[in-house]
Formats: sequence, C-alpha cells, structure tokens
Amino acid sequence: MASSFVVACVGKPSAGKSSFLNAVTDATAKVGNFPFTTIEPNQGIAYYPIACPCATHNLSARCKPRHGWCQNGQRYVPIRLMDVAGLVPGASEGRGLGNQFLDDLRHADALIHVVDASGMTDDQGRETRGYDPVDDIRWLRGEIEAWIFGNLDRKWGGTVRRHVAIKATPVETLHGQLAGYGTGREIVQRALDRLGAHGQDISLWSSEELRSFVRVFLDCRFPTIVALNKIDMPDADKNISAIVRRYHGAKGVALRDGVSEENIVLTSALAECFLRKMAKQKYILYETGQDDFVTAEDKQPGGGGLRPLDDRVRGRLDNIRDLVLFRYGSTGVQDVLVRAVEALGYVPVFPVKSLANFGASAGGDSAGSSGCFQDCVLVRPGTTVREFARKLHNQQLDRAYAGAETVGNVKLGEDDIIVPGKNNIIKYSMQAGGA
Repeated sequence: MASSFVVACVGKPSAGKSSFLNAVTDATAKVGNFPFTTIEPNQGIAYYPIACPCATHNLSARCKPRHGWCQNGQRYVPIRLMDVAGLVPGASEGRGLGNQFLDDLRHADALIHVVDASGMTDDQGRETRGYDPVDDIRWLRGEIEAWIFGNLDRKWGGTVRRHVAIKATPVETLHGQLAGYGTGREIVQRALDRLGAHGQDISLWSSEELRSFVRVFLDCRFPTIVALNKIDMPDADKNISAIVRRYHGAKGVALRDGVSEENIVLTSALAECFLRKMAKQKYILYETGQDDFVTAEDKQPGGGGLRPLDDRVRGRLDNIRDLVLFRYGSTGVQDVLVRAVEALGYVPVFPVKSLANFGASAGGDSAGSSGCFQDCVLVRPGTTVREFARKLHNQQLDRAYAGAETVGNVKLGEDDIIVPGKNNIIKYSMQAGGA
C-alpha cells in the first residue's frame, strides 16, 4: 500500500512523462492495468529511499517491511505517482484536452514538471528544432494560475459580500473557496503570511491583488520539481545552461515561475529505463541512482553470471555511460522523486507494537511477527502524536487512546509534534477492547 499523498507528473505531450513514470515505478505495482499512454490519469507506485532505523539498532537482518523493502539500512517506501495527460497552452480556456486535466491536479500534493531539455518538441509536443524549453516552464505555471484565478475571480464579488456579511476571517473565506483544490487551512494561512497580507481586508483586494495571492498560494499548494529530461540529446547542454542562469538564486519565498533553483534536476528517463531493462535481463549490474553499471567484461574472468553484450547493446550502454552517468553522476530519476517528497517535508513514522524488539504495529499478522519495523508511514510536517494515532487506528478507535512511548520508553505527549530521529518510532497503548 502506497502513502496517501500523490505526486503528479505534468507537462506537454512528448516531453517524456510516460518514460519518466516507467523509469521510477515498479511495473508489478501499478494501480490498475492502464498503459501510461491512456487518456485517463494513470497511477503507479514508486519508491522513496530513506534511512531505516534498523541500521541504527543493528537489526537489518530482521527488518521485514510490509510494503516496499529494506536493503543494507536503506528503506524504500512506496508513494503514488500520477501521470496527468499532456497539456497545451490555452488548456485553462478549454483548448486541447482542456480543464479536465487541470482538474486532475486537485488530487496531487506535489508536481513533477517533465520538460524536454533538448528543444526538439514545440509547445504542442510536435517535433521541431531550436525550441526554448524555458517557455514550457512559464506556460504550464501560467495555465494552472489562470485556472485557479479564473475560478476565484468569476465569483469574487459574491465571495466578498458573504465575507463581509458573516464577518469571516480571511483564512475562513479563502479556504472556503480553495478547499476544492485539496487545500487545508494551514496552506491558506501560509500563503497569506508569505504575501505579507496578514490582517489585510481582503474585501478591498483588487483583481491584481487577488492574482498575487493566487501566485503565492500555488507556491505553497503545489511545490514543483522541474525534471529537465533528455539531457543526452543534441542542444540539451545549451538549453540547460540558459535555464540554470534564469533560475539562479530563486529559492525560499523568492521563486520564479513557481520554481526554485534547487528543485531543477537533470534527467534522462530513457537511459534509466534501458539500464533497468538490461539489469533485469542480467546483462548488467545496476541500481537506480548509481553513477555506473557493471558488465560481464568488467567482472572478468567468468563474467560473474552476467550475459555477454553484443555490439549494438554495448554501443548504447557506452553512450549512456559517457553522455549521462559520467557527465551528470546519475540518470537523475531517483533525485527527482527524492526532491518531490523533500519539498513536501513529509516525516517517516515507524509504529511498533513493542519497543523491546520493534515488532509489528497494530494490524500486523502473526506470519510476520518475527520481523521488525514492518510499517513506515509518511505524514505531513507538524503531525502530532495523537493525530497519527487517529490515522493509524481510525477515528472509531480514537476514544481508546491511552498513551504513546518512543525509544527508551520515553512517554510522549499527545500534542508532541513527530520529529525524525527524535520520536518517530512510536508504540501506542490502547485501552482494553480498543487495540
């Protein structure tokens, strides 16, 4: 089972979204049986690497994740990815596939914007040469902004009248209008704080002031990672340099086009797909994120059980090694995923039934009772011990909550915020009949 949050892949047709999803998802764990080229938004499972506490407690041999896996103290936690079908300029006005696909973004917590860094596809996804991929970053952000601003602006007059009549706070009024975008009050408050609009009378906002709020709201609601794809293609170097120059210094609250400098990642999804395919077929040894691979020739004598390469495959592997791995250090695919989760600030929590052996949490089965740290759940930053108890045991069992402890049998307050490395290994105590 993947975490409850969703990372959406967006971008124009032919930018490489489907290749990217194929590169990061486990084909055996896809949600549904749809190929990634269908019109319906498509979901898959990817795995986010984190440090597992089994290594700290010298229990790696007993670590048996219920979902994902753990290898040498590196835990791979499942998350959901969604492929939102290709957008084109004017989608917010119904052009192309229109608002249908913008609406799909309501379900996303973060965005991965896959951009064709080669400049070999235009804004419609048609083959060309010399296209400036900076335009893709601008127009996609512009379409999402136009979509939300348009929805707010059309009924802003009525919104303001109600706001004044019931003497609502700015957060209450704006949250009421934005809740349909999967927005919590804390995101609205954060946007107002970033805008410096705390205490402002929103009933006096001009249309431009409303648009300024939407821009900041988008930064808070949809943190975006730009995956500059096809980095091994001609002209990619020139375009990458131009994009890096444009977004140099963009960070924190000073974003440009909703993008920060540290959230631009260089990728080659096709290279990653090919390397994974060759590894699966036993031609090479390779793990996602590595800076090189091993062939039978590298494992001489005997080849180490790897199959020999023909000239065609060897040539393609040599190109990937020279143009991607040696030049950039990796295919970048895993880095994109890590940046997306880190942008959300999610915290890994390990619920256990015993602090003595870190056995299964509530809901574990006897077959896996010998394992430790079987469950890992990613939660929003600021989640409290009691809030996580509700998530873990469901609302009906909330009344049975009797307390919580962490490593060393340290008792936790129900309002304590869960912090990695401090109190994110938790044993809950439930009243009789409530476990």
